[in-house]
Amino acid sequence: MRYFLIFGAVLALFVLFLVLRTPEWKRAGNRGERYARRVIKGVLRPGDRAFHNVKISFDGKRTELDNVIVNKNGVFVIEVKSYKGRLVGGEDDFEWRKLKTTGAGNTYEKEVRNPIRQVRRQVYILSHFLRESGAGAWVAGYVMLVGGRSPVKSGYILGSARDVDRAIHRRSDTPLSREQIEKIAGFLG
Repeated sequence: MRYFLIFGAVLALFVLFLVLRTPEWKRAGNRGERYARRVIKGVLRPGDRAFHNVKISFDGKRTELDNVIVNKNGVFVIEVKSYKGRLVGGEDDFEWRKLKTTGAGNTYEKEVRNPIRQVRRQVYILSHFLRESGAGAWVAGYVMLVGGRSPVKSGYILGSARDVDRAIHRRSDTPLSREQIEKIAGFLG
C-alpha cells in the first residue's frame, strides 16, 4: 500500500511537471481544438465520418489536418485556430497581425500565419492525395476561429456550430456514395 501511495505521488508530480512545461499558447490551442471537436461532433449526422489530426503528404508537401469530415456531400477540412487578442489582416495576406493588450495597457504585436491560406494549402494537398489514391472527391476547407475574432468576412471562416452544420451539410451536385465515403475514410483513418 505504501509503495502504491509513493508511486501515485510521483506520477502526480510528473503530470504536473508536464502541464507546467507546456507553453500557454499550446494549452490554449489544445483547448480550442477540443472545443471545436465538441462542436463538430454535435452537428454530425448519421453517415458522417469525422477524423482528427490526420497527417498526409503529396508530392513532398506534408500537412496535419485538424479535422476532416467525410459525408455524402464531400470532404471537408476544418482548421482550428484559437487566438487571444485582435487579428488584423486580409483574406489573401500571407500573414496576419495579432495584437494583444495586457491588463497594464501594453500592446504586443505578433505575426501569425494566415489560416485561410493554410487551409487552402491543406485542401490542395488532400485533394491531390485522394486523387492519387484513387479516391478523388470534392474537398472544401474552412477555418474555425474559436472566439470568433475574424479580421475578414469570408466564406472560409466558421464561427458557430450553425456555420459548421451549414458548411458540411450543404447539398452537393455530385454526392458521394457509401462506397466512396468508406474508401476515403480508409485512407484517412
